[in-house]
Amino acid sequence: MRIASLRSSPVSPGVLAVLVFTLIGCSTADRVVIDRGEPKVVFIIVDGIPADVLETVPTPFIDELAGERGYARAYVGGERGGASESPTVSAVGYNSLLTGTWANKHNVYSNSIDAPDYRYWDIFRIAKQQNAAIRTALFSSWEDNRTKLIGEGLPEAGGQKLNYYFDGFENDEERFPHDEARQYIREIDALVSDEAASYIGREGPDLSWVYLEFTDDTGHMFGDGDELNSAVTLMDANVGKIWQAAVQRQALYEEDWLILVTTDHGRDADTGKNHGGQSERERTIWIASNSERINRNFYNMPGIVDVLPSLLTHLEVVVPAEIREQLDGETFIDPLDTRTTTD
Repeated sequence: MRIASLRSSPVSPGVLAVLVFTLIGCSTADRVVIDRGEPKVVFIIVDGIPADVLETVPTPFIDELAGERGYARAYVGGERGGASESPTVSAVGYNSLLTGTWANKHNVYSNSIDAPDYRYWDIFRIAKQQNAAIRTALFSSWEDNRTKLIGEGLPEAGGQKLNYYFDGFENDEERFPHDEARQYIREIDALVSDEAASYIGREGPDLSWVYLEFTDDTGHMFGDGDELNSAVTLMDANVGKIWQAAVQRQALYEEDWLILVTTDHGRDADTGKNHGGQSERERTIWIASNSERINRNFYNMPGIVDVLPSLLTHLEVVVPAEIREQLDGETFIDPLDTRTTTD
């Protein structure tokens, strides 16, 4: 991962002068909205990759996606020692992203997902309730993301929210025989990312979630080292397929694609084989995005709960007040630009 940030990109005096002139000269003019095309969102969770590992391993596709300003460290785990403290465990992290809340609200404290509190709406439910025409899709290497976290089809979770889903292959042991090295998950990740790229390129859904698992499995088996690094490189290639599909659609259609990639937790500092606690390395994650409207919140150690309001801002979905009041996060993406012109 090639590291860059807003702070490393100074504005030249000439550019600054143009900006100042523009702001002064346009102070009393009309406001016009700049139309960037139909908003589209793909968020990708790649499991269990600590920020320090991502920043060390070559990841050319995430580098291209993030550009000069679209990468930042972030955190999971809620407030350490406070009511919102949340285990740095996979399903807990996914649901904190999906609902914009910590575990003390969404009530997922382990991967068993025993009793999720569906009163805290997931992103698909919010989007569909506000605009039933929004087309949604899920591509996942773990079926529980759909059946338990999103609660697809459950009345208490908002009923049917997905227009398309591609998952459940971990249960097909005839096609994907289970092996101790978890290579079958590697194969499923490849299948899932291929289908995500194909479907997104062909159909252009408005809101999509892609989940890839193999990096976390590798971390549990081998800890920090060459095996995990290789899994991260493979993950980057899978992300690259999806990224390129979105780039191609944006070139062909009047669409504004936001791609956001993140992880659900870090790993322990001793071996890298474990997670779940509140150590700094377990809590520290990262976010990569191609958004051109990233604001200062992005560079101020955002939480994973900040992803939901950011994605919905890009989609131009207005969150109902009663749902907005429940959120623990705030957007790090500004609303669609307005610019000032004179006749």
